[in-house]
Amino acid sequence: MALVTSKYIWRNGELIPWEQATTHILTHALHYGTAVFEGIRCYKTDTGSAVFRLVEHMERLVRSASFIMMDLPYSARELSDATAELIRANELESCYVRPLAYRGYGSMGVNPRPAPIDVAIAVWPWNAYLGEEALEQGMHAGISSWRQRTANSTPGVVKSSASYLNSGLAHIEALDHGYGEAILLNENGTVAEGSGENIFVVRNGALKTPPVSDGILEGITRDSVMQLARHFGYEVSEASLVRTDLYGADEVFFTGTAAEVTPIARIDYRTIGSGKRGPITEKLQTAFFDVVAGRVPEFESWLYRV
Repeated sequence: MALVTSKYIWRNGELIPWEQATTHILTHALHYGTAVFEGIRCYKTDTGSAVFRLVEHMERLVRSASFIMMDLPYSARELSDATAELIRANELESCYVRPLAYRGYGSMGVNPRPAPIDVAIAVWPWNAYLGEEALEQGMHAGISSWRQRTANSTPGVVKSSASYLNSGLAHIEALDHGYGEAILLNENGTVAEGSGENIFVVRNGALKTPPVSDGILEGITRDSVMQLARHFGYEVSEASLVRTDLYGADEVFFTGTAAEVTPIARIDYRTIGSGKRGPITEKLQTAFFDVVAGRVPEFESWLYRV
């Protein structure tokens, strides 16, 4: 998806012009993948712009950094306030938010500790990641030949740039095979997640999603959908799934900051359920968009008002 620029980027405590947000070719993270990031959305609501679960995202960023031995010089609250400042400075009503913490320029070699830590936040306009049509009609996905990294190799709970080489390979393969997205199995052969999304199955009115121990990212949209589903009285469980659980489901859908709640109509050319967005997916999708639009008072705490 083409990148639309904004006026400013926040880096190490300062707002700088977009074009000046450059980095040295010997930046450590560029060579060794020593970076963590987040994907966050700011939505336009009837009462102003609001970022969805911003503090939780920044807490995950700080946590991911700590897992790879990076102690960030900013707290989750400070990064949240900086994000709001940046959105206001760029005069955006809605946007995608990309915080990034990385080992910068100053040393080379596998040991990352001598390299300085840089922190940046960028915001820019971004529409539906998997396409507007997919939100309603559902998308086609395929099981990837690439396996998800295990929880004890490059842990899925760490949202690192290093992990996303695997995601990129799976996504390219899916596109080359005519699918819109990939679904990865882990090394044990159980379902993990999409290349950039968590996954849910619905069968007999109950929802299941893989547990974190199966190598997945502990998604914030995933958690939101689980809470919404329980709010509506649906049974929700975290359980390991095999590929036939996908084929035999009544409904399957992706969740994620970029994907939001996107139904899956076909997997490996097999039709899922009715072959279109199912009723439970639609109900949760509608509820999710109502929440981010500020129309559900019970979940107002999920919105960080800009």
